[in-house]
Amino acid sequence: QVQLVESGGGLVQAGGPLRLSCAASVRTFSSYAMGWFRQAPGKEREFVVAISRSGGSTYQADFVKGRFTVSRDNTKNTVYLQMNSLKPEDTAVYFCSAARGYSSDFVPRGRSQYDYWGQGTQVTVSS
Repeated sequence: QVQLVESGGGLVQAGGPLRLSCAASVRTFSSYAMGWFRQAPGKEREFVVAISRSGGSTYQADFVKGRFTVSRDNTKNTVYLQMNSLKPEDTAVYFCSAARGYSSDFVPRGRSQYDYWGQGTQVTVSS
């Protein structure tokens, strides 16, 4: 069983930065590709960004390209989401997720490809 705990959410002004962290309680963190999804009120949960098991490959949704960066530290069992130039439409609950069974440089992008989910952390961007 993998437990994921997100942190770093909060209230930020438009244009500002915020960094989310997700700590995984698992013995073999490097066996999991990691993803970030978000869900705004009344909307479906959507893919934001993901990183391969090795950290060598990433993939971002078009709406965050150039603004959000994902990284991981396999020695600390932690994945990070650096968010810059935040917009009010980025307001959502952000979820960390883990996917197993993929090759070291593959980046899964679909919700159904992820096996474990955190509880989420609220990000609110004020205009």
